[in-house]
Amino acid sequence: MTAGPLLPDLAMTLVFVVMAMGMLLSAGGLLTWVERKQSAVMSDRVGANRAYIRLPFTQVRIIWLGLFHGMADGLKLLLKENFTPRAHDLLGYRLAPFVAFTPVLLVFGVVPFGGMLDPGALVPALAPWFGGRAYPMQVASLDAGLLVVFAVSGFSIIGAMLAGWASENKFSLLGGLRAGSQMISYELVMALTVLGLVLVYGTVDLRAAVAHQSGTVGGWLPAWGIVYQPVGAVLFLTAAIAENKRIPFDLPEAESELVAGYFTEYSAMKMGLFMLSEYVQIFVVAALFATLFLGGFNLPWMTDAGFAFPWGATVPLSQGVRVPLQLATFSAKVALLCLVQIQIRWSLPRFRYDQMLGLSWKLLLPASLANLALTVLVAWWQGRGA
Repeated sequence: MTAGPLLPDLAMTLVFVVMAMGMLLSAGGLLTWVERKQSAVMSDRVGANRAYIRLPFTQVRIIWLGLFHGMADGLKLLLKENFTPRAHDLLGYRLAPFVAFTPVLLVFGVVPFGGMLDPGALVPALAPWFGGRAYPMQVASLDAGLLVVFAVSGFSIIGAMLAGWASENKFSLLGGLRAGSQMISYELVMALTVLGLVLVYGTVDLRAAVAHQSGTVGGWLPAWGIVYQPVGAVLFLTAAIAENKRIPFDLPEAESELVAGYFTEYSAMKMGLFMLSEYVQIFVVAALFATLFLGGFNLPWMTDAGFAFPWGATVPLSQGVRVPLQLATFSAKVALLCLVQIQIRWSLPRFRYDQMLGLSWKLLLPASLANLALTVLVAWWQGRGA
């Protein structure tokens, strides 16, 4: 690459990194408030509404529906004593929170959150500098994006297992062992489910998968992944929630059995990283589901050129309209899926450990194999007909 386009490319990469980090960290903090409020509504309670900011020299309190509770929680974790026990392995103990948190951020790096962006067309003053180049709204545009998701996402479980082993605590060790067995059980289900989508889309590139979903099925129905793979969508979401160790799959924590599970011996911001990674992963799971099954950042019958309706009408969109619309569409889909995950968490009781493993190996795994086999047969039949 010549020195000419290097700086513009680097600038756009930094912009996308800042956008992605902003979405992830903002969602991680905001979802703590959403969970409190949503669980309160389900329980006929008011929810978090005590934290406030007082205007200087007045008695006016700004509460904003309890939004300041998340800020208070973060401040509390930052200021609390960082208690460190006599860990069996001090290096592993200190590394574990970062090993659990970092892969969650990296997975989102291959998720497209918008279409192609031409900065020169959006801001004409920058056109000479960018030279007409367009950039996919994605931190890392990789052809093998889906493979990267599975390669990186499993590392977060290593953080939980490392924390359980390095803490030299029997509750932590049991939580780490549970996290490992849970990952092995449900990662396989996720992989088999996604294989069906790979057969449908013919690619492991997430951006190409979104482009495929801009078409139609039967001439009018949006070609979303959930239309092609309705059973696969349910299996994927179930396995993803289990990967995130959320109720009803929170056996690695199970506070009524293991105190706090694998992070029992953690305090202050180290514990905060484990908690933040859980909420950020809710957002990442929602983003992956939206990308794979709900058309990603596009509305039905929408492409980067605009809308192409089944009855033949077309509505072209300028970049100044399309880019914000795609970002808003992606955000709305992800927000809705985050609410669904929180709804599930406050609706179901925790499984027993044998029930959690049995659900995977006795029900979800056979269902995912049957779904994949049926997808292969349909793909073969369509190819034979062609």
